[in-house]
Amino acid sequence: MKKKKLLFVIESLDCAGAEKSLVTLLSLLDYSKYQVDLMLFAHGTVLEKLVPKEVNILTPLEYTTFSNLSLKNALVNSIKKSNFKMLTSRMKFSLKIRKNNYKNAQKARLFWQYASKVIETNPTFYDIAISYSQGIPTFYVSEKIKAKKKIAWVNVSYKLDELEKRFQQKFYNTFDKIVAVSDSTKDIFLETFPDYTNKVKVLYDINDPGFITKMAELDGGFEDDFDGIKILTIGRLANQKGYDIAIEACKKLKEEGINFKWYALGKGPLKEEIEQSIKENHLSDHFILLGVKANPYPYIKHADLYVQTSKFEGFGLAIAEARMLNVPVVTTRFDAVYNQMVHGKNGLVVDMNPAAVANGIMKVLQDDNLKENIVKYLKVEKKGNVEELEKFYQLIG
Repeated sequence: MKKKKLLFVIESLDCAGAEKSLVTLLSLLDYSKYQVDLMLFAHGTVLEKLVPKEVNILTPLEYTTFSNLSLKNALVNSIKKSNFKMLTSRMKFSLKIRKNNYKNAQKARLFWQYASKVIETNPTFYDIAISYSQGIPTFYVSEKIKAKKKIAWVNVSYKLDELEKRFQQKFYNTFDKIVAVSDSTKDIFLETFPDYTNKVKVLYDINDPGFITKMAELDGGFEDDFDGIKILTIGRLANQKGYDIAIEACKKLKEEGINFKWYALGKGPLKEEIEQSIKENHLSDHFILLGVKANPYPYIKHADLYVQTSKFEGFGLAIAEARMLNVPVVTTRFDAVYNQMVHGKNGLVVDMNPAAVANGIMKVLQDDNLKENIVKYLKVEKKGNVEELEKFYQLIG
């Protein structure tokens, strides 16, 4: 039987929710039936080493390679080729985004407006082409890929203003199906794009308890010898993840005299701002930025408590991973939180402010009976959702 040709497109395989979800999906696919290509806009990130050997990671786009050159080398490259189109696109985009604090959707639009004309079309014809995140991957699959069927993933609560809606609608019009990773993600997407009701399908981020348990047993994890309470947060150092809430909550825990350290795994644009806030609040011994780790699971396994202070999420994959490793969760009440959280059973869902987060943490830490019951519940609740793989196979026909 001839294999179906699949293409997945995502910006990178950095250590974040959509990226981990894609790596898990790729690890479960039946490669006797599918020939799989993977297109990335950034290479060399931590999760690439976990991509199955059967997956063909495509050569970087010419523009991607050009964008990684120093400005001097980019200029030399342009002079040698007597072609300044890429340099012009790169300079216009760089200058534009320096002037304002643009949101992700705005940055994606500006990038595509400046760079799309110099990004080459993929010559391969695919049976199925999938943009596995919104923004640039969606624009790329829409305009630069030929396929029998195109599917767009939406893995955040996607609220767009009128300008962004008008810009993106012409791309989504080219897709056969749109996948939302939770019911709330679907509802929010359809508030912006009500015309796509018949196109949108819910397919949860696939997570495999067996894979995560095995990864948690490998070497790694906390390297200090701290023997107090270990709190863990995983998330990009960006506004979405609510690190401002986390740091204020951390400050309140310190004032209560609790013997703890709060560790954060992630990187992102707010790193310097968060470091400065940690310093200003005298929390350098209490709030520890660990950067990105290819295997976060030993950290989760050895944490006493997992805390998510997100302001919005499409699903909340790190919460699901903590649950799979039987670690109690305290999380803010973001849109999609009740897709997996049962308040008072597998953790606590609290208001989106520092006092509520700090109080939730203290409640779990100080009430031994509550914590014991949460762990008991975690050990018996349904883990993972590999059955979503069958929905994926149905989706791609």
